[in-house]
Amino acid sequence: MEQLPQAPDAIRILPSWLLGRAAARGQRLVGEALAMAGLRMPQYAVLAAVAELAPVSQAELSRSTGIDPKDMVALVGELQQHGLLERAPDTRDRRKNVITLAPAGARRLRRGDQLCRAANEELTIALSSAEREQLAELLARVARAAEV
Repeated sequence: MEQLPQAPDAIRILPSWLLGRAAARGQRLVGEALAMAGLRMPQYAVLAAVAELAPVSQAELSRSTGIDPKDMVALVGELQQHGLLERAPDTRDRRKNVITLAPAGARRLRRGDQLCRAANEELTIALSSAEREQLAELLARVARAAEV
């Protein structure tokens, strides 16, 4: 088990500090897991969003993921170049393109999903199944409160 970094007791008990440590560990675990599928986190986020929203415009992808539009251009181009996404003219507006998952993208996304689940299992290994569900519910409440 990893040791928490040294910090004064008054800091180590703060939920914000603990969330930061847990988030850093989670990002590291998920990043390492996705690397085994040949993906980085932003690429995985784009594939997941396309799977959920397709056919989707690049602008909508940017809005739904929170990824800067300039960065989205590069990500979509990169994923298309690797045969994971397809771009085609929008049948409703030929001036626009829509993005869909290529078959290879769907396979890569499924592999990424499996690896992310395993990484999250490792992140929460010290918790029971009920505690994992409770943690997810509590974190969702904290996150939603920030959106108000």
